[in-house]
Amino acid sequence: MAETEINISVERNLSVRLKKNWLQRIALKTLEVEGTVSSAEIGLVITDNKTIQKLNRTYRGNDKSTDVLAFRMIHSMNQGDEQLFVNPPDGVNHLGEVVISYSQAVQQAQQHGHGVEQELALLIVHGILHLLGYDHELPRENRQMRAKEKEILGRLELL
Repeated sequence: MAETEINISVERNLSVRLKKNWLQRIALKTLEVEGTVSSAEIGLVITDNKTIQKLNRTYRGNDKSTDVLAFRMIHSMNQGDEQLFVNPPDGVNHLGEVVISYSQAVQQAQQHGHGVEQELALLIVHGILHLLGYDHELPRENRQMRAKEKEILGRLELL
């Protein structure tokens, strides 16, 4: 069985040093809490507002910056009648990509009165939960997703 792989990319134009092992720890804990830690692969990209705005415009039709985008590669187990993809031959669940705007994380951390690390952790958890099929469009879904975020962040001792 293959190991979990978290591929991290921090845009070179960002004037910030992020510890990749810390970012991986957040991602791995999220997958662990959700029971998805074995044979999973995700990409985590830390970028700027300009890049995330372009992605948001191209893939979601929203011509504005945002904090996090998740590009899911598999169907959720929660999607009922939708047919799931077959398992890939390498045995790895390619979950998708999470893209985070570092600039937006800094702004939101200031607005919420906590550190950038806590905001980044929240955005990583939030993005990965989207990859796993969580959503927050409906009030019930929003409550469920927020509760799961709080649980995971609590296990990371970030709250």
